[in-house]
Amino acid sequence: MRLTIIHPCIGRKPGQKYIRTWQMESLPAATLAGLTPKDVEVRFYDDRMETIPFDEATDLVAISVETYTAKRAYQIASEYRKRRVPVVMGGFHATLCPDEVARYAEAVVCGEAEQLWPRVIDDARHGRLEKFYRQSDRPSLKGLKPDRSIFRGKRYLPIGLVEAGRGCHFKCDFCAVQTVFNSTQTRRPVDDIIAEIEQVKRERKLFFFVDDNITSNIEQAKEFFRALIPLKIRWVSQSSINAAHDEEFLELLVRSGCQGVLIGFESLNPANLKDMNKAFNTMRGGFEKALANLRKHRVRVYGTFIFGYDRDTLESFAETVAFAREHSLYIAAFNHLTPFPGTPLYKRLQDEGRLLYENWWLDERYSYNRIPFQPRGMTPELLQQNCLAARREFYSWPSIAQRGFAKVNRSNWFMWRNFYLINGLHRNDVSLRDHYPLGDESWQGQLLTAN
Repeated sequence: MRLTIIHPCIGRKPGQKYIRTWQMESLPAATLAGLTPKDVEVRFYDDRMETIPFDEATDLVAISVETYTAKRAYQIASEYRKRRVPVVMGGFHATLCPDEVARYAEAVVCGEAEQLWPRVIDDARHGRLEKFYRQSDRPSLKGLKPDRSIFRGKRYLPIGLVEAGRGCHFKCDFCAVQTVFNSTQTRRPVDDIIAEIEQVKRERKLFFFVDDNITSNIEQAKEFFRALIPLKIRWVSQSSINAAHDEEFLELLVRSGCQGVLIGFESLNPANLKDMNKAFNTMRGGFEKALANLRKHRVRVYGTFIFGYDRDTLESFAETVAFAREHSLYIAAFNHLTPFPGTPLYKRLQDEGRLLYENWWLDERYSYNRIPFQPRGMTPELLQQNCLAARREFYSWPSIAQRGFAKVNRSNWFMWRNFYLINGLHRNDVSLRDHYPLGDESWQGQLLTAN
């Protein structure tokens, strides 16, 4: 049996390269390849960087679908459907919108694939694919072994992506993670993760633990960090800010090789944080105390901020950029609020009649970074323009220079050397994706629905 795994891009403009020439590995594709029986011939194509050979013989196509890639995924599925090749889709969007995805796939995997995938492959072998495969509970991640051989010959950033845990205990109202995993987290056995790192660390200078929140369970995280210390690797990940108030945690974090963490600050307005069910950001002295602790331990911060909540005003943007510069964040993101299907936020905006598109990810009028809802404190156009202005200010040369000489950012030669490269890449990307199409605009086919 022959299996083709596809990683779809967001979209493409006619005659232009994809929006980024630097890409990270597709860990979901490697995970799926690792779950596939060894007698199945696996091919992998990354739509972000190569042309998909639709006429190449295959027996089954697997596509992991995110909301932003849904339109392109349906185009790809239609190309295979024209060739009478069955398509199975999974991923976050398939779990959030199974009925929609089912219109363009012979089979849909809802939830995590670890226990379902062997049955999908067996059913495909025998020509008896079911329409839906549903995983209702959280499967164990024990024994998970991503197959990175599918990346050979492809040029990715030299960052090793590893999953230590999946899901998050928090219930932020804008977050699709809490919807898909019902505010729970599962973790892999530490020995499994260590074995995976040992296998690939000779080829990688930096690891990115892709966990939705590596600190969701702080005591388990401490155990994990202790096991990492002897490996002497460098790594980054995503963390909730509550961990910044635990001294033992921060000490272990640094000793284990952590170079920086992504923290979702989201808003400087406590009322906004309460609305998004993230009031815990203000605990124990709030941002100022947390950032002081992180700087003391020389942990660099990638801060993310969201604009568009009901208490935001035009003054919120400048205040937030000033805060990010004052605290010398290594990098930062200034994004507008996006209502993802299935989230409490989406339902609330839908109930209030504030969604500007029925399904924005499929609407022909929608393009990347367009505002898909009606904010309270400003027009959609002003929200978009000010997010762009905030990025430009933060990634201006004076801001980069000022932050680059901050003690926390130059406390490590490896990270300081890369500071200017990384900030320069983000500076170039400030408006690169604005109004970028979802789906390939040059595609001349017709979306074909599955029976």
